[in-house]
Amino acid sequence: MIATILGAFRIGEIRNKILFTAGILALYRLGTHIPAPGISQAAVSQIQNSLSGNNILGLLNLFSGGGLGRIALFALGIMPYITASIILQLLQVVVPSLEKLSKEGEVGQARITQYTRYLTVALAFAQAIGYVFLFRSFQKSAGAGQNLIPNFNLAKVFIIVISLTAGTVLLMWMGELITQRGIGNGISLLIFASIVSRIPSGVSSWWNNPNQVFKVTMPFIALAVVAAIVFVQEGQRRIPIQYAKRVIGRRMTQGGQTYLPLRVNMAGVIPVIFAASVMAIPPTVGQLIGQNRRGFATDLATFFSPQSWHYVLGEAILIVLFTYFYTAVTFNPVDQADNLKKYGGFIPGVRPGRPTAEFLDRILARLTFPGALFLAAIAALPTLLISQTGANFFFGGTSILIVIGVALDTMKQLEAQLMMRNYEGFLK
Repeated sequence: MIATILGAFRIGEIRNKILFTAGILALYRLGTHIPAPGISQAAVSQIQNSLSGNNILGLLNLFSGGGLGRIALFALGIMPYITASIILQLLQVVVPSLEKLSKEGEVGQARITQYTRYLTVALAFAQAIGYVFLFRSFQKSAGAGQNLIPNFNLAKVFIIVISLTAGTVLLMWMGELITQRGIGNGISLLIFASIVSRIPSGVSSWWNNPNQVFKVTMPFIALAVVAAIVFVQEGQRRIPIQYAKRVIGRRMTQGGQTYLPLRVNMAGVIPVIFAASVMAIPPTVGQLIGQNRRGFATDLATFFSPQSWHYVLGEAILIVLFTYFYTAVTFNPVDQADNLKKYGGFIPGVRPGRPTAEFLDRILARLTFPGALFLAAIAALPTLLISQTGANFFFGGTSILIVIGVALDTMKQLEAQLMMRNYEGFLK
């Protein structure tokens, strides 16, 4: 692996892409430490103390790389863009005009991307307003001598909200730059950097845990979970495909045999992100409306706390549903059967056309079910460990899945770049 990395750095083009990606990620980490204008840094420490005891905001703080607790320029992170992408993907199924755009190739995808950006700005603006007033209520309840926003007025709130919204838009642009000129998917790498930046705090929490049994067994559990995730993420069912001889003009193409890979977890980590985003809505809205006061909104936020069994059960159910939904969106058995029939391919023992589509749909349904259960189990496992051991290890299953999934995807892209130049990659 070391030889492969050194080989990648010897190639100027790949070296520039890696350095460009690292530079953008470094700028992102810098932005999570630059405070938003008009924020009192003396009061921010009070906010962080309130944030550490708040489950849902602590989870959102993890995905922002700690920027939310500091009320930095990148406090909102890239989550508004992800939420907007989820909404647009769901709308493509129910809105005929958006579904038509999605099938128009690059022009349609560019229009959908434009709609996603507009929706991201609106969501970030609304979210920034809610967070400003929520954190101000936390600061009031703490009884601190310093105000979060000195001389609180409409002009200062507007400046802070615009700054946080602009930070999200800048992150969205930086993620697209990484995708175009760097290595890997930019948006995923930004989330990856946010989660990885919190590893030292997680390791410190594990090391200072008074439960000695947990301290000894946790590294082995973590290794087993990582190995299981990699095994399932890379697992696939290979459907044999036979191509008959064809006459094209004056040439006869030679028939051959290949396979159609159907992955056990074809949806990747998207269902987990979808489920976490949906389950975060009730407690977040409850916190924003309740403003740290007793009432229905606060009770709703407590009921759907990430450490409660209601949250875990709801997230597991949504993960299973979204896994089937996203698999159906990304893989259409009817289209695959039509393409095989068009190019003279068939599955041995299965007639072309509709029987092939039914065969692929049946195989895909059987593969998706264990994959969905696996994702739900991994997402719920850290919460169960925390409830049983009392450990303050705040890396949930969603975080682990995202980190491993992004790492595998980036590694494959780097391997593809190396294979084009006759270098061996990571995967054998």
